[in-house]
Amino acid sequence: MLKKRNLFLMFTLLFAVVFFLGACTEDAGTGSTDDSKSDDSSDSSDSSDSSDDQAAEDTGEKTLVFGRGADSIQLDPSKVTDGESIYVTNQIYDTLVRYKEESTEVKPALAEEWSVSDDGTEWTFQLREGVKFHDGNDFTAEDVVFNFERWATSGEFIYYGYMFGASEDDLGGIIESVEATGDYEVKFTLSEPNAPFLQTLAMPPFGIASPAAVEEHGENYFKNPVGTGPFVFEEWVPDDSITVTKNEEYFGETANVDKVIFRTIPDNGARFLELQAGSIDLMTGLNPQDIGTAEDDSNLQIIRRPSMNISYMAMNTSKEGPMSEKLVRQAINLAIDKEELLTLYEGIGKPAKNPIPPSLWGYNDEVEDYGYDVEKAKALLAEAGYADGFEVSLYTMANPRPYMPQPKVTAQAIQQMLKDINVNVKITESDWDTHLTATENAEHDMAFLGWTGDNGDPDNFMYVLLDKDNAKVGSAGNIAFYKNDEVHDLLKEAQTEMDQEVRTDLYMEAQELIHEDAPWFPIAHTTPPLAASQNVTDYVPHPTGSEPFNLLDIK
Repeated sequence: MLKKRNLFLMFTLLFAVVFFLGACTEDAGTGSTDDSKSDDSSDSSDSSDSSDDQAAEDTGEKTLVFGRGADSIQLDPSKVTDGESIYVTNQIYDTLVRYKEESTEVKPALAEEWSVSDDGTEWTFQLREGVKFHDGNDFTAEDVVFNFERWATSGEFIYYGYMFGASEDDLGGIIESVEATGDYEVKFTLSEPNAPFLQTLAMPPFGIASPAAVEEHGENYFKNPVGTGPFVFEEWVPDDSITVTKNEEYFGETANVDKVIFRTIPDNGARFLELQAGSIDLMTGLNPQDIGTAEDDSNLQIIRRPSMNISYMAMNTSKEGPMSEKLVRQAINLAIDKEELLTLYEGIGKPAKNPIPPSLWGYNDEVEDYGYDVEKAKALLAEAGYADGFEVSLYTMANPRPYMPQPKVTAQAIQQMLKDINVNVKITESDWDTHLTATENAEHDMAFLGWTGDNGDPDNFMYVLLDKDNAKVGSAGNIAFYKNDEVHDLLKEAQTEMDQEVRTDLYMEAQELIHEDAPWFPIAHTTPPLAASQNVTDYVPHPTGSEPFNLLDIK
């Protein structure tokens, strides 16, 4: 117990020192080149922000400034999986159907009505008439066909592959055809039933883009996005800000604010200071220890996003050596004190033991977590032939995430704990984009990552993150590169089974197998806190991690 308390004290003091130095010097955060650049950009943009605020006061324009920890990777939602990109694309694009404000139940969007055949393989959508893309072109059924055919032409459209089972040999996956059966009617024909199909179509990566804009901008479309959504893209200053403006012709509820500026401020503490100073209105990535300060400030409010996420440490099972050994992975699970690790989450995290959160149906609560047992861990390492230990890399992102508020400190805590079983951990810290690229390309031995559910279906966690279909070097969602044929068969059967009780049994069995194979050290499910000015009203954060901003307002 003394050792555990000392470890917690050490990391608490370390974080306090880092935060103090970050608040008192220009080079806030981790001290990396990217943080320094971002700080410089933030400093240089302060005057422009002030000018924007003054202009807004003069014209009566409402501008919401949203502070976040990292820049978007790109603004073509079909090519990204990161939340920072989707935050922005959610404002620009519409999908055929969308989620209700506080759940993953779907409602009409670009499609007003739909029907499905008795065998679950044909879906017909009646589309909304009178909708225009931001470039002035009319939205029709042919535009839906164009987008789905585009996504089925290349493996670079990552989420299409994840959700529809596309492969290099079959880029269309389970979607056999998409036909315009009228100006405002489109029919999907699937090769097999797909239980989460309707919920999947509501996911941001399936936002419908303007074919004219895609063809005009070609390879540069990712930075010139054109959709039908409540906001129109205006400007992107890399590592600084992205600006979108109200779409006055939006078919849905027209935005209450005239402009949204997404500002990149990598350090949580620096971002909170800007919120306190009034230079931003809303922020993600609030440090847990700042929650009390925000609650005590009459000018601020805390808003909690519903939990539908997981943070984890993936072990690269494809690498020759210790990570390919199940006993070694089990030993690592035993050697990390999860209860101690969760103190770094300071009340916003609950321990994870399965790859899906307990808020989802299909969660297997009968699975018993490994617990903390150093001696048993040592015995398993000896049995695996690693009694003397080994050296291993742990890749971590520098940027805080909703599911992991302090990634570097969390990595250092695990580094310290694994020393007790003679496993020497070398930490590699990178900016968000570099970290995603490295892990998708299998450069790591172990790596931090997390996931916020997209559609409220267990398939979106288990198939995307742990099926062998998604362990493709270069575009991996499964960064443990875990391949188990029995798990694969269960997950594929669950996709085609329309009875939810049967699907539940399949997912529960898959969780038992995954737990035994231990490709992950599951860490936590969080309730991510956001902080906002009291002037922000009617903001309802969505369980999927992002939401359109047309319903919120600012006084």
